[in-house]
Amino acid sequence: QVQLVESGGGLVQAGGSLRLSCSASGRTFSTYAMGWFRQAPGKEREFVASISWNGGGTNYADSVKGRFTISRDNAKNTVSLQMNSLKPEDTAVYYCAADLVGIRYSDNPNDFKYWGQGTQVIVSS
Repeated sequence: QVQLVESGGGLVQAGGSLRLSCSASGRTFSTYAMGWFRQAPGKEREFVASISWNGGGTNYADSVKGRFTISRDNAKNTVSLQMNSLKPEDTAVYYCAADLVGIRYSDNPNDFKYWGQGTQVIVSS
């Protein structure tokens, strides 16, 4: 069992930055791939970014490429999402998720077994 807790959400103006963090329980965090997804009101949950177990592979949604950066610190059991040049359309609840297949950096939510409760990001225009 893995427990994931997101933090760092909030209200920011368009063009601003936020850094989301996800803290994971358990000693096997370093074997998991990790991902970030988001869900805006009335919309389906969508992929944002993912990273392989050692950080050697990353994957980004086209909508965030060049603006968001995913990273991880296996010594601290954390994965982060640095979000720059935020846009109102980035407003959503952001979720981190764990994929037991560590070499993967999938964009498919069905590949992720464990999910956090989410953190709200609001970008005002």
